[in-house]
Amino acid sequence: MNEFLKQSLKNRALKTISALEKNNMKGYLAETAEDAKKLIAELVSGDKLMTSGGSMTLKDSGIQDFLNENYPNIFIDRDRISPEEVPELMRRAFSADTYFTSTNAVTENGELYNIDGNGNRVAAMIFGPKQVIVVAGLNKIVSDLDAARDRLESYASPANCIRLARKTPCAELGHCAHCKSPDRICCDYVVMAQQRVKDRIKVIFIAEEYGY
Repeated sequence: MNEFLKQSLKNRALKTISALEKNNMKGYLAETAEDAKKLIAELVSGDKLMTSGGSMTLKDSGIQDFLNENYPNIFIDRDRISPEEVPELMRRAFSADTYFTSTNAVTENGELYNIDGNGNRVAAMIFGPKQVIVVAGLNKIVSDLDAARDRLESYASPANCIRLARKTPCAELGHCAHCKSPDRICCDYVVMAQQRVKDRIKVIFIAEEYGY
C-alpha cells in the first residue's frame, strides 16, 4: 500500500477508534498482522475456550493459523472439524471466553455493520462470549451506515457468493439484486451501535487491507 494512502487510512482508523470507544467498544490499531497477534496473546491470557466465525480476514492475516498453532487445546477451528460437528460448535460459541471474527464494515461513527446467512456469527457478536475480538483491515472503514450497506451490496457479498459457489444473481451481476434465492447469504442485517458491557467487543484494525 502506498505510504501516503496508508497514513491517511490510519488517521481515519484513529478517528473510528475514538468513536468506537464512545460506544463502549475498545479499539486498537496494529501496524502489522504480527503486532495484532502479540496483542491477541495478551487479550486471551487465561482463556479456556475460544472459537471463531467464518472470516477471510482471520485466514489472510494468518491469525487463524496463529490460534491453531499456539492454542491447539482451547481454540476450536470449524475448518478443522467435520461438517456434522459445525452446528454444535456454533452453539458452543455462546459459552466461549473469546469469539474471533471480522466485520463487514465499521463506520466512522463507531458502528459495526454485518450481514449474515445463518445468523450464528452476528448472534455470537451480540451475546454470549465473554469477549469478542474483531479483526479488520483498514479497507473495512466506511463513512456511515449507507456506505456500509453499499459496500456489502456492491463488493463484499458478490465476492463471498463467488467464493462459496452460491448460485445467486450477485455472483453473476457483481452487485446485489435483493434476491429470494435459496443460496442467498444476506439474511440477517445487524447494526451494533453500542455495547452495554464496556469493552466486551474489541476491534483490532491492522494497517493493511484484509478480507472483502
